[in-house]
Amino acid sequence: MSARAHWDDRYRAGDHAGREPCAFLEEIAPLLPERGRALDLAGGAGRHALWLARRGLEVTLVDVSPVALELARGRADEAHLPLELRALDLEHDALPPGPWALACTFHYLERSLFARLAALLEPGAWLVATQPTVTNLERHARPSRRFLVEPGELATLAETAQATPDGSAAFELVRYREAWSPEGVHQAELVARRRGVARSA
Repeated sequence: MSARAHWDDRYRAGDHAGREPCAFLEEIAPLLPERGRALDLAGGAGRHALWLARRGLEVTLVDVSPVALELARGRADEAHLPLELRALDLEHDALPPGPWALACTFHYLERSLFARLAALLEPGAWLVATQPTVTNLERHARPSRRFLVEPGELATLAETAQATPDGSAAFELVRYREAWSPEGVHQAELVARRRGVARSA
C-alpha cells in the first residue's frame, strides 16, 4: 500500500489528532513570527497550520493525504482562514519554493528535509521540529523504532545541514530539549534559525 493510500485510510477512519496545536508550539509562540510565509510539512488535517494562520502568517500545508487536506480545507473555511494546500509525498516530491519565514514539522521523520529546507528558508527564518525518540518505546509500542530518533539526533540533523556547497552550517540552534511531552510522548523538540542577516521590517 502506498503512503498516500495508507494515510487516506487512516484519516477516513478518524485516526487523526484534534484541532488544538501541540503544547510545544504554544510554548514557543513568543519566538515565532506573526507575518510572512510559513510551511507546515506533513501537517495532516491542519491543526498547526490553522494556528499559524490565526497569527497572521500565509500558510502552506503540505501532506501526502488528500483526505487529510480536505479536512484541513473544511476547518479553514469554518474558521474563515486562508490556507494553501499541497498534496505532496515529501520523500519524493520537491518542496514548494521559498523563501519561507518559518517551516515546521511535527512527528514526521524524513532526515533529508533539513538540508532541503536550508535552501528554501530566508535568512533569519525559523525552523521548528519535533520527533519521538527511542525512549518513547519505554511506554509506547508505536511509533516503531524506524520512525524514532536517537538521543541528540534531531539537533545533529539541523546542525549539519549545509547552507552552501562550501559546507557552512545553515542553522543555529536556539532551543533543544528531549523530554516527555504533556501529551505523553518522549520527543526531541527543536527550534533553530537560518543563519544570515534577516530582512528588515
